[in-house]
Amino acid sequence: MALATRHITAFLDGEDSPTISNPIHSTGVARQYGFKAALVGGVTVYGWCVPAILDALGERWLDDGWADISFRRPVYPGDEMTATVERGDDSWRLAMTNGAGDVCIRGVLGLGEAPFLAGMSLPARVVAEPPAEPRPELTLAGAVTGVDLRPMFVPFTAEDARDYARALQRDESERWTGTRPRLHPGWLAARMTPLIKHNYWYGPSIHARSHIQHLAPAFAVKGVTVAGHFNRVYEEKGHHYAEVDGLILDDSGSPVARIRHTTIFRPRMAG
Repeated sequence: MALATRHITAFLDGEDSPTISNPIHSTGVARQYGFKAALVGGVTVYGWCVPAILDALGERWLDDGWADISFRRPVYPGDEMTATVERGDDSWRLAMTNGAGDVCIRGVLGLGEAPFLAGMSLPARVVAEPPAEPRPELTLAGAVTGVDLRPMFVPFTAEDARDYARALQRDESERWTGTRPRLHPGWLAARMTPLIKHNYWYGPSIHARSHIQHLAPAFAVKGVTVAGHFNRVYEEKGHHYAEVDGLILDDSGSPVARIRHTTIFRPRMAG
């Protein structure tokens, strides 16, 4: 039985243009890969689930909770989406379905330390650095794995946090829009792709999975530093994958989240 739900009509979380940083989120490029329209960003859709997650697990989840999220099907602008959280034996189950009943996101949620945390790498290189110049292309053969990536600083003020919650999450909750707004879990999860692109360049990509551990209260002040350890690259069913373990530190240098990010950095072309 569902403990909490949220309904939202999907919308494109950016410009529908092939010139954007990830052109899979544009109609023309997405169709080259067999999709019917531009893909809505996976972490944005994950963010739409957060009100239901908090209704079921409570505020503690933001400071000491975890999520294992798989992105299973595309979400298109105009899709009628429903997030549902149900209680399991020792965790909670999340599903985000479209109007046809297809599960687009499936996840497991919990409080305290995640079962996957012990297996994640912790980067030692945590002081922000300029991007690689020139940035090498990310390929299966050329990726340097088993090393820390160049960390990056991401400016993000309280006003930025309010704008993100209102524009991309359609969420007016005081926790995101008040005088001391929190960093939204959807925004935190979205820091990993820019970190990889701080170190490498690559073309259209698709977010496949996120393992997320919240460590402490996270508030928008000046910005965050994002560090990461590049675990591996591999091929599966014609897709080229990259896996990075990330660490996010607030403006005081305190860790607020750890994230394992799995992305398809070179999707299989249609046909």
